[in-house]
Amino acid sequence: MIYLLLSILSSTSLFVIFKYVDKYKIRTFDVIIINYVVASALGFMISDYSQDFFPVHEKPWFPYSLIIGILFIVMFVIIGKSSQRVGIAITTVTSKMSVIIPISLSIIIDINDELSGLKSAGIILALAGVFLTVYRKRRVDFHIQDIYLPIILFLGMGIVDSFVRFAQFNYVSDDISAMFTAFLFAISALTGIVTNLFQKQSFKNLIKPATLFWGVLLGIGNYGSIYFIIRTLNYRIDGGETIDGSVVFGINNIGIVALSVFIGLIVFRERLSRLNWIGVTLSFAALYILSKVA
Repeated sequence: MIYLLLSILSSTSLFVIFKYVDKYKIRTFDVIIINYVVASALGFMISDYSQDFFPVHEKPWFPYSLIIGILFIVMFVIIGKSSQRVGIAITTVTSKMSVIIPISLSIIIDINDELSGLKSAGIILALAGVFLTVYRKRRVDFHIQDIYLPIILFLGMGIVDSFVRFAQFNYVSDDISAMFTAFLFAISALTGIVTNLFQKQSFKNLIKPATLFWGVLLGIGNYGSIYFIIRTLNYRIDGGETIDGSVVFGINNIGIVALSVFIGLIVFRERLSRLNWIGVTLSFAALYILSKVA
């Protein structure tokens, strides 16, 4: 389970870094571009070039790395617009609840991933815990025509994780996971650079010390979040069966939310409502249950 812990730590670091990026008023999209360049470079550095990876476009996993890489940038734009138009609370809850999509896919594609009563209870508790933990009571004040944004976000985030799961299940073994993630982030970096060109933004901002610093940190965390989740999904318990994908995504999402909450409390002095604390409690209960069926 060490890979799952590393995935949770890597993913949680992204939220912390974005918090500081916002605090120091650094253009987020510039940090995102640097992050993808660093993540891609890191992947190529640790990849095993002794294998026959080229021509890469002929590899069965390449279309998935292409789709996921592009969707990363698209979802970033959607998150920004949704936060501005319908609010951060609805956007956060929507993105977190999207975990139900890859969980459902894992149960469908993996015949060994059976939906037992205990696992069902754990997943339901996990969803309830995530929802209540990230919920913020705020007045809903947005135009009804903007409701499509959180809907697209819910589907998009779920589809991204589902593509990662499907590619891993069918094509991405441990020995090519580093190369798969390297190309995935390379495509994200290229998409970000092209987007920057269309927006006619100056590339001088990319080499500012603060942008480079936070971009490098974000890239390391971002690469780890994908690389380690794939390693977790590929991990075989005592050389036998792999851990159920539905359990992996459930524990991963709970872990990220719980750790983010405690960092918010300790580092950023954020406050939690009674509902949020109930959500944290349910999340830990779900974590315990899912760990028992892993």
